Amino acid sequence: MDKKYVIKTHQSISEPMSRQEAIKKVKEYDKEGTTAYIVSQEEGERIKDSNFNTPKWS
Repeated sequence: MDKKYVIKTHQSISEPMSRQEAIKKVKEYDKEGTTAYIVSQEEGERIKDSNFNTPKWS
């Protein structure tokens, strides 16, 4: 079974897709200047109706 991923932006969560599709989509968002995160489909369901805690890399 292939694991599915979704893209989380400040506005929405995408439909589930493969890892390769998710990476390609995040790169497209980056070129547009939009911040996007790849999360598992299960995590996307969990955060769908709640606040997403933006990762801190510092």
